[in-house]
Amino acid sequence: MDSLSDLEKKINSELTTKINESKILHNQLYLSIDNEDLLDVILFLKTNKDTKFKQLIDITAVDYPEKLRRFKMVYLFLSHQFNQRIIISSLINEKEVVPSLTKIFPSANWMEREVFDMYGVKFKDHPDLRRILTDYGFEGYPLRKDFPLTGHNEVRYSEDEKKVIYEPVKLEQNYRNFDYESPWEGTKYIKEQTKK
Repeated sequence: MDSLSDLEKKINSELTTKINESKILHNQLYLSIDNEDLLDVILFLKTNKDTKFKQLIDITAVDYPEKLRRFKMVYLFLSHQFNQRIIISSLINEKEVVPSLTKIFPSANWMEREVFDMYGVKFKDHPDLRRILTDYGFEGYPLRKDFPLTGHNEVRYSEDEKKVIYEPVKLEQNYRNFDYESPWEGTKYIKEQTKK
């Protein structure tokens, strides 16, 4: 396909019932689909002679904790032959399981593990779904918007025990001296020194 508008027309005509919304923004095509249609849409985009989106660039998620369908799954693809990008998104609820793309794109393995580790989204038929960035005993999902900013545990090396230990987070605010003045106006102690 030479232009994005031609590509959009082609995809909408071939996948009429599977595309909820399509739009062109920032020289990229955005498609919104349902979770259950994901594999069919991806297979079409990869294998069709007019699309050839043969590279999976990234898989990620966005958290909307106030919505019923909490997560928005986002898939980015590239067609080297036509020099075009496409972004596919689908909305899922917190307990919904997403089909794994590892059989279509083996590189999806690590990307799906990262989404599982950071957001807690599970992938059906994933060959090795376990944490990848956090520790095995880690509690919670760090990129969810309801995750506490300080975390639950802190990790440190104990010289006494000669190993890494986990402790509940303890924040000491008593001795911190915060300076909320504008850096352009200067702080009080600097102003006093310059006056002398």
